[in-house]
Amino acid sequence: MDSNGTSGDVSFLYQQVFQLDWDPLTICETILAVLTSLFFFFVNCVMFLALKSKHIFFETPRYILFGHMLMNDSVLLLLTTVMFMLALCFYPIHKSICTLLVFTSTLAFINAPLTLALMSLERYVAICFPLRHCTIATPKRTGIAIGIIWFLSTINVIIDIIIALVNNPNYLADIAFCTLEQLYIGKWQVDKAQVFSVFYFVSVALIIIFTYISIMITARSVSSDKESAKKALKTVMLHLIQLGLCLTSFLYATIERTLFIMIGSGSPLFINLRYLNYFVVLILPRCLSPLIYGMRDEAVWPLFKYFFCYRSGSIKPSVNVH
Repeated sequence: MDSNGTSGDVSFLYQQVFQLDWDPLTICETILAVLTSLFFFFVNCVMFLALKSKHIFFETPRYILFGHMLMNDSVLLLLTTVMFMLALCFYPIHKSICTLLVFTSTLAFINAPLTLALMSLERYVAICFPLRHCTIATPKRTGIAIGIIWFLSTINVIIDIIIALVNNPNYLADIAFCTLEQLYIGKWQVDKAQVFSVFYFVSVALIIIFTYISIMITARSVSSDKESAKKALKTVMLHLIQLGLCLTSFLYATIERTLFIMIGSGSPLFINLRYLNYFVVLILPRCLSPLIYGMRDEAVWPLFKYFFCYRSGSIKPSVNVH
């Protein structure tokens, strides 16, 4: 089995691009990964269509954030599949295209936990400050908050792109195999990326834990509307579970490096475990999140089934947003 690493002599980076023999196992693994990603990309699109079909969803911050999560996960699934196929085909591309793919997929990757934090804060305001919820959580402010998390997601990768261009002005004209590490010229950039990841996840975890405790206290203290408080409590608990799934995704590169060090690139076991890491740690969490929220939402789920079954029902379901 031949291998090729990232361009340039960067000693701290292990070889990441491997030319594989297209044996039956590799073909089955590829079909499973691609079909899973495309199926859930389709599911996300149908669920987004269900949201788009009712104008009320775009006036409700909770559903605006849910729609953003659907779009974000769909972009990540699609781009991850494209980069996965490029790697399997051992196909080098222009670094300009690779940089665009890496930039967009990295933004979608970081956006996921930050969106969870916004969704938890929205539920916190709805339960703990119900009289002020309509003035605090407005569609306009929700849009501004989404813009802020997109900005925060760009900081790390923008720094890497600028450094790559300063180091090599002709960087975008080169041709190479597409990996995130193509942007790295020093080990400190790996450490920087880890610092950003830790900062984001610690911040998001603190926000979600704070909102969960606050809503739990409110649910026990208020004498009315306990049912809404309990629903919000379950929703924030789902956010905490989903944060754990996102955390496993952030461990993807660390797991892969560990496998490389322990097993080495020449072993078929490494290739199979690498694929398992990609499928279980990176892909599945992005497939589950829309279903987790969509299936338990009484307003979205009937519409989703209506559109998923190609409008087989005679009457379009009505929507009652609480």
